[in-house]
Amino acid sequence: MSPILTYRPAKGGNALACWLALPHTIAPDRPPLVAVHGILRGARDQAALLGRRAAAQGRVVVAPLFDETRWPGYQQVVRRGRADLALLALMTELRLTGLWQTPDFELAGYSGGAQFAHRFAMLYPNLVARLTTVSAGWYTFPDDTAFPYGVGSADGGKSDWGPRLAAGLDQFLELPITVAVGADDNQPDENTRRGPEIDHQQGIDRATRAQRWADALARAAAARRIAPRIDLRLLPGCDHDFRRCVELGELDRIVLPDSDLNPAVRGYAEARLAP
Repeated sequence: MSPILTYRPAKGGNALACWLALPHTIAPDRPPLVAVHGILRGARDQAALLGRRAAAQGRVVVAPLFDETRWPGYQQVVRRGRADLALLALMTELRLTGLWQTPDFELAGYSGGAQFAHRFAMLYPNLVARLTTVSAGWYTFPDDTAFPYGVGSADGGKSDWGPRLAAGLDQFLELPITVAVGADDNQPDENTRRGPEIDHQQGIDRATRAQRWADALARAAAARRIAPRIDLRLLPGCDHDFRRCVELGELDRIVLPDSDLNPAVRGYAEARLAP
């Protein structure tokens, strides 16, 4: 049964609007899914395309809308108005309505939203039950490169956002993390951040960058003697299009699995061995 799609306007100057996909029967003990849009701001599509499967599980989908005027750089989480605090406030308000009872939530993001999602999870790993990044343009790596490319200090030590993310890195690496990307999302476009340093660190296209980031997470976890729960998924026949990722790549089943990720990271190993 299709969910009930509801638009909730922003309630205040720095507040977030959102689209909600509400099941007809809510299971309040199941964590909600927060689905963060890319730079095209397709929050309604995310709620609608993920909401049907979520509704079958009795789960609410919250798709925040970071409008371009107030949140031009929401992807970096902590810049230009603190998008992280806006999401925290939204989730607090919604939880008080009784839509769910869990203190944490699952977090997924597509493209620019995937940038937001993994940086938010690094900053607040205690609030995220599961993380799914889909087709991020670039990533914050778990190394001492200056933030936002890594978790080191930036601006000659004046910015401490990198060390703040590094402080929760162990807890972040213990999360179940799925890194998804279209198998055909292997060409840079006008929205792909480019330059000698980032290309050297991450590669030149989204598919390569997803694989390198998943590798980096696995190495960082191993260095800390943490059993990785990283699942790399290459979506067959998919380029950089959210609807095709759902309809062709079954992204909804990846974001909303029937069971927890395999601790043995079977999916990660299979994706790495794929041609």
